[in-house]
Amino acid sequence: MVQQISDAELEIMKIVWGNPEDVTLFPYIMDGLAARGKPCQKNTLIVLLSRLMNKGFLSAKKIGRRNEYTTLVSEAEYQTAQTKNFLDKIYEGSAKGLVSNLIMGDLLADEEYEELKRLLEKGKGQQ
Repeated sequence: MVQQISDAELEIMKIVWGNPEDVTLFPYIMDGLAARGKPCQKNTLIVLLSRLMNKGFLSAKKIGRRNEYTTLVSEAEYQTAQTKNFLDKIYEGSAKGLVSNLIMGDLLADEEYEELKRLLEKGKGQQ
């Protein structure tokens, strides 16, 4: 099961997930956080990366004096786990409840509604 991570840890993971390279270096993460308007002290980032490794999100390989970080949990895996957790907690596992709330609460733009409708029809026909 995928563990919960803090907002700060999630910001780091978004940077790592968005990296086109197989490994991510510390300076890349520091620069990514600064570019997102969330600069971080070096020691704080070291602690957050350590937590992400302990939670099984990242692995680190020491190359000389630097660590190369590799993701162990994909963004899609995390999103799926968090969506399921949210559905269970808020809607008692009912995806229908969530979608109804989005529609009835006027939380979807017209384009999003039409796209969801197309996705549902496409999925329905493949069963």
